[in-house]
Amino acid sequence: MPQAHDIEALADALSASANALHLQLMRAIRAGAPREEAQALFANEVALRTQADSLYLDAAHLAAAGLDADQLQLSDVTQRAQATIARIDKLKDLLDLSADLLSLGAAIATGKPDHILAPFEKLKQHLATL
Repeated sequence: MPQAHDIEALADALSASANALHLQLMRAIRAGAPREEAQALFANEVALRTQADSLYLDAAHLAAAGLDADQLQLSDVTQRAQATIARIDKLKDLLDLSADLLSLGAAIATGKPDHILAPFEKLKQHLATL
C-alpha cells in the first residue's frame, strides 16, 4: 500500500508539470500565440495546480483507500510528462498533454485504483508519440 509520501510525490510531479506549462505559456504569449489557445493552456495550468493541491491535502486518505497501481510507474510517467512539456514547441501538443495530466490527476484524486488505468495508459501513449 502506498505511503502518504508516495502520493505527495505524485502531487509534486503534477505541480512541477504545471510550472513547466507556465514557462511554455509565457514563451507562447511572447511569440504571439492566439489568445484562445493561451487561455486554454492557462486554464489547464491552474487545474493542474488545483489537483496537485488536492492530492497534497488528501495524501493520507488516498493511501488508505488502497491506491496500489504501480506507484513507481505513476511517478515515472508524470516526471516524463514534465520533461516533455519543456521540449514541446506546438501549443496544441501542450494543451493535449496537459489535458492528459489533468485526467490522470482527477483519476488519482478519486482514490479508486480502477479509474486510474485508462488515463494512465493514454498519457503513456501520448508521451510515446511526442
